[in-house]
Amino acid sequence: VHFTPTSASWLNMVERFFRDLTTDRLRRGVFRSVPELIDAIETYAEHHNEDPKPFIWTAKAKDILQKVIRANAKLSSKQNEALH
Repeated sequence: VHFTPTSASWLNMVERFFRDLTTDRLRRGVFRSVPELIDAIETYAEHHNEDPKPFIWTAKAKDILQKVIRANAKLSSKQNEALH
C-alpha cells in the first residue's frame, strides 16, 4: 500500500525544481529558437541530476490515516451545518 503524502508535499518538490530552473537558468536567458531553449533546459536538468538527493518521506501511515479521519469528520460536520 502506498500513501500519498499529506499537504501534497511531493508537489512542493516539483514546484521547487521548476522555480530553480526558472530563476537559475531561464529568467534572464536569451533564446533565439525553441531548440536552443530545449537545450538550455536539458543541460540544466543534466547538471541538476549529477548530484541527486533523494527525498525520504518521514510521515507514518498511521499518522496520515488519523489526519484523513479527522479531516473527514470536520468536513462532514461542516456539510451538515450548511444543510441545516
